[in-house]
Amino acid sequence: MDYKKCASEILTGIGGKDNLASAAHCATRLRLVIADNGKVKKAMLEGVDGVKGVFEAAGQLQIIIGTGTVNKVYDEFIALAGVEAASKEDVKAAAAAQAPWYKRAIKTLGDIFVPIIPAIVATGLLNGLLGGLSKAFPGMADSYIFALLDMFSNTALVFLPILIAVSAAKIFGGNIYLGAVIGMIMIHPNLVNAWSAGSGAQTETLWSWFGLWNIQNTGYQGHVIPVVIAVLVMCIIEKKLHKIVPETFDLFVTPLVSVLVTGFLTLTLIGPVFSQLETWVLSGAKALIAIPFGIGAFIMGGVYAPTVVAGVHHMYNAIELAMLADNGQNTWMPIATAANVAQGAAALAVAFKTRNKKVRSMALPASLSAFMGITEPAIFGVNVRYGKPLVAGMIGGACGAAVASLMNVYATANGVTGIFGFLITTETFVGYLLTFVIATVVAFAISYFIYRDEVPAADNAQKDADQAGAAPAETAIDLNRAFDEQIVYAPLKGTAVAMADVPDETFAAEVLGLGAAVDPVEGKVIAPADGEVSTLFDTHHAIGLALDNGMELLIHIGINTVELNGEGFTAHIADGERFKRGQTLITFDKALIESKGYKTVTPVIITNPDDYAEVKKVAEGSVDFLDQLIETKKG
Repeated sequence: MDYKKCASEILTGIGGKDNLASAAHCATRLRLVIADNGKVKKAMLEGVDGVKGVFEAAGQLQIIIGTGTVNKVYDEFIALAGVEAASKEDVKAAAAAQAPWYKRAIKTLGDIFVPIIPAIVATGLLNGLLGGLSKAFPGMADSYIFALLDMFSNTALVFLPILIAVSAAKIFGGNIYLGAVIGMIMIHPNLVNAWSAGSGAQTETLWSWFGLWNIQNTGYQGHVIPVVIAVLVMCIIEKKLHKIVPETFDLFVTPLVSVLVTGFLTLTLIGPVFSQLETWVLSGAKALIAIPFGIGAFIMGGVYAPTVVAGVHHMYNAIELAMLADNGQNTWMPIATAANVAQGAAALAVAFKTRNKKVRSMALPASLSAFMGITEPAIFGVNVRYGKPLVAGMIGGACGAAVASLMNVYATANGVTGIFGFLITTETFVGYLLTFVIATVVAFAISYFIYRDEVPAADNAQKDADQAGAAPAETAIDLNRAFDEQIVYAPLKGTAVAMADVPDETFAAEVLGLGAAVDPVEGKVIAPADGEVSTLFDTHHAIGLALDNGMELLIHIGINTVELNGEGFTAHIADGERFKRGQTLITFDKALIESKGYKTVTPVIITNPDDYAEVKKVAEGSVDFLDQLIETKKG
């Protein structure tokens, strides 16, 4: 491959060096931030020799090239562009800075709320289970154990402002413990509990603005946005003070002033103003869902999937959390479920109708994944690619959401959809089941009816030849010949995962090569056979192997873990070094990686698939080190 030629053509395709804002690379792709996306010639880029795919994500133009090659193309690229090499974090920051303000705001909300979802899910699941059990066994509600578990089930919502404050302080770059203090101030016992005040509890005037606006001594239990704004103000004050206060006094002055000023502003201005705004937003969301005959929910169920494609669906977390804190009923979640399972059903119809084995092998597991609540493989790997299934899923999602609204379906937590959503909708089980069924049936039926396989160019050529009376074209491969089989043994211990179920569109679509993945239970990667390290990335999250049997592998630990910049990964071998089967190559801190919001599902990819006639996953369920994972046939 001519790396310089490839880099030159990519530079031309993006509109030249003047249109490049920043450039970095990860294990498989160039990650570019473009000044004007309108100047990018995507079709030209996809036709460049060496480029395996082009897509936009997180404000970056990502050009897939492949392991062992991308770094060489990147070196030529930055030399031609005349720019300095940037880190993945630099590119990520540059991409975020170029996004419209509303997208930056939505992304920030997602970054704040996503880490605390496990806490809400844990208590919400317990709440749902207790609700179902108390209905089945009414006497259970009088027991001490039930009272104890009931206390556990609402803890996350009672102290939600503190959880949000800690997460927000981390995102805004402030001291998380000072952030926690602001959250504690907002629900301090000396203030009248907001839920009690809403039920008629007596309050007093805490502060009066010139006698025109009286602020009551009410806490902020159940509020979301006021906490985020308060912590943002605190972080701005704190960072400003760190710059102007002498180091000798910084430890004492900065925390004191930050908490004092922010606390006063929060209880007298920020809290009252933004809690009212939040109330209006929440009322608007509820009013939309409550539009007669389910019309509002129908609209939301239809547009939900496009918001996932656009990456702005994280804004719904704020609405769901506010609903839960308000009355414990999350009526937004059933809409999300209808949209998600409908996309899964649309992909399932493709799997049933297509005659293309590769499409079927991708669509079937992707659809099942969507029914479990992970929609990216179905949406990006199948439905967006073929267009019509996406539309079918949108229609099915709209119909299912309308049913959910008409039957007043709600959940007791957020962060869980699909089949597992039954665990947090026990109080409206029948309605949720009907929502699920309607969304699935409608989307499947429409997708099955309108989907058509794409006719390969070779088939069209053969058809033309047949019409002209020409002899049939020779088959490229003699299917009767004997195949040489090779086995890829599992380099990790865990659960085997089909590539289509990997929660990343690039891996799920097998753009980088064929293979399978492992959801690990242990943070260790071992050599599946004898060979040599062809590429060891500086972040140690991915490694390329050249095995002695001629097979080339990429082992990519986790999804988007390049963003950790090496944190949590330790390499036990060097680039170019030989290894023996069973030798430890990389260890990683699984708990640390997952605590930062990253999935550790690890694709094991054959990057020279053209050397094989067939590549398939052979493992099911759990696999140990060096269990059979992938089977190949040469031909």
